[in-house]
Amino acid sequence: MTVTTAKAQIPAALQGVIRTELFIDGKFVAAESGETMATLNPHDNSEIAQIALAGKADVDKAVKAAQRAFPKWSRMAAMDRGRILLKLADLIEANAEQLAQLESLDTGHPIRDSRILDVPRTAVTYRYFGGMADKFQGDVVPVEAGFLNYVNREPLGVVGQVVPWNFPLMFPSWKMAPALAAGNCVILKPAEITPLSSLRIAELMAEAGMPDGVVNILPGLGNVAGQYMAEHSEIAKIAFTGSTATGRRVVEASAGNLKKYNSS
Repeated sequence: MTVTTAKAQIPAALQGVIRTELFIDGKFVAAESGETMATLNPHDNSEIAQIALAGKADVDKAVKAAQRAFPKWSRMAAMDRGRILLKLADLIEANAEQLAQLESLDTGHPIRDSRILDVPRTAVTYRYFGGMADKFQGDVVPVEAGFLNYVNREPLGVVGQVVPWNFPLMFPSWKMAPALAAGNCVILKPAEITPLSSLRIAELMAEAGMPDGVVNILPGLGNVAGQYMAEHSEIAKIAFTGSTATGRRVVEASAGNLKKYNSS
């Protein structure tokens, strides 16, 4: 769908940095359907940009990219995965003002909140899990004498993640950072109305050294891209934050393929 309205005033700090395409396999690409949707400045409902709108074909492309990336990423030394997340935290801090302005423009957050809460907490999350990446431990479970029973934690594979409109910078970090630290690959669907900071983070991830295909960002409608991600047989887990009603639909869609699920 295409929405036409007055053009938003873009701050000088954001000129040339707003990404409008899907991020798949390390590249920004148009949606297979060519569909776009306007992301609007909630201050005056003016149009910031037309954003590519992911459909089922784009989810399939992202799944294939993540599957190709998974063997190398999951076998990478955990310390090296951690270094990439730590580098990402540094880049978020280096681009803090730009990210804060982007978040406020797209969501309507007061710029003070974006500067002192959203951006710093996002950096802290990636730094925390960057440090934790090589500290995952198994368990030895007590059993009868003569037997050894132990738990060795392994990454699941391709993980789907769906986040709402209101904290599109922080919420993805809470989902992506632990999944990536553990060696999973990610397909993230940000809300179609506030995708800008997630797409900018994808760019910073590439700069930090994240291999192609490890993270894929697909702005799209919940009842299209989100629904298909929950139904997809090759996505091992779905993590969701949003309304109770939508959460129920995600559970129902994921039950058919016994997908692991968590919500908040």
